[in-house]
Amino acid sequence: MIAAPDYHLRPVGVVESRLTDRRAAPLQGDEGAPEATLVMRDAMNEGIRDLKPGTDVIVLTWLHQADREVLSTRPRSDPNNPIHGVFSTRSPDRPNPIGLHRVHLLEIDGNRIRVRDLEAIDGTPVIDIKPVIDPRER
Repeated sequence: MIAAPDYHLRPVGVVESRLTDRRAAPLQGDEGAPEATLVMRDAMNEGIRDLKPGTDVIVLTWLHQADREVLSTRPRSDPNNPIHGVFSTRSPDRPNPIGLHRVHLLEIDGNRIRVRDLEAIDGTPVIDIKPVIDPRER
């Protein structure tokens, strides 16, 4: 048994989206997700100051409607797919439901960041934003 302390995440923002029903949301952002907005807490303004429209970032979310007891699933919920362990899938249902989304920044207005390719539903907590690093630019 691995003993570990409890970890506490503090959301840095929340997703505003026309997507409200998890079952109706696309499985991936590039599969028809509408534009969405990351509404960042005012305390995060210093942290987002260097984000630039026209670039891609990785948005980490807490998939708050996930089933945290799931350890195996059929990829893409397709009954024709064999069952896989959840850690080899992108299923939102998993022990620690952290969403990983590569999104394109469209516009930044104060603490509101308009993006495309985000399949997270309205009200999803944003836990972090990280740059996409091109290995050719290191």
